[in-house]
Amino acid sequence: MKKLEEYVRSIPDFPQEGIIFRDVTSVLEDADGMHLAIDTMQDLVKDLEFDVVVGAESRGFIFGAPIAYNLHKPFALIRKKGKLPCETVSQEYSLEYGTAVIEMHKTSIKPGQKVLIVDDLIATGGTTQAMISLVERLGGEVAGVLVLIELAGLKGREAIAGYRLDSAIVYEGK
Repeated sequence: MKKLEEYVRSIPDFPQEGIIFRDVTSVLEDADGMHLAIDTMQDLVKDLEFDVVVGAESRGFIFGAPIAYNLHKPFALIRKKGKLPCETVSQEYSLEYGTAVIEMHKTSIKPGQKVLIVDDLIATGGTTQAMISLVERLGGEVAGVLVLIELAGLKGREAIAGYRLDSAIVYEGK
């Protein structure tokens, strides 16, 4: 059986020279790769107590929903601004070239619930910090953050210091 890292396609010099883009679509396009990714991620948090899984649009949905399903937990969505139909709470955060806003329904997290945040990747930690802020503003407690890929050279782990971060794959560079 292949290692999980072997399913990730690495594309040099994208989106700019000197960057190695870690493409998770190659994991998803292989049934064994996707199965291994979900199982590996889920195994990383087997000791963690949480009530609800939260995932960010769109790849957080892909990895978070099956974990929630397997563990019989509810799954709450974090989406781009303007995509959710009910009353929301929003959080602006910085991107490399500008800002973005994410939202979740105000009813997604109940005060005191322990939350597992799931995403495909952590780089600088900006999106993850915004997700943590949304959960905490709704009264939730972040039990942990779970990602398929961590780009350690971009220091996302440091940006969310004080929160548990589990990564299925860690790349030392950017």
